[in-house]
Amino acid sequence: MKDSERRTMSAEECAKGFVRPVRLTYRHVGAPALKNLRDLTDKEHKRYDGRGYVKFELYGAERAPLAGRYWTQSELNRVNTPSCGIVTKMAQSIAETFARNPNFYHDTYCARCRKRFPVGEYGEFVWEGTDERVGT
Repeated sequence: MKDSERRTMSAEECAKGFVRPVRLTYRHVGAPALKNLRDLTDKEHKRYDGRGYVKFELYGAERAPLAGRYWTQSELNRVNTPSCGIVTKMAQSIAETFARNPNFYHDTYCARCRKRFPVGEYGEFVWEGTDERVGT
């Protein structure tokens, strides 16, 4: 499915205003580096057996003292992996949806790689001309 064919917010919802600037272009930069990564404890291995988790990232006091995220090996393999660096342009309606609700989509398309990759804090794209991750 092409981005231009994807579900977008209604015109009425977008008319309520944007929480981010409307941006049409983004660059594929790859997933960001991780901090505070550790091996799983024996207890965590038992609790999450079968889910494929291999590491835990502790977010730290700046976000929440005990909060974090579990990572699978396939997710870790994407981190610090060079990406194509190409700029992709999206449809106006999708750009407006991102501007109204940055968390509306979970992924977007890279024109050179011809694949979808995640957006958000751990996503692989930044808005062109910024360091801001698409979907944050």
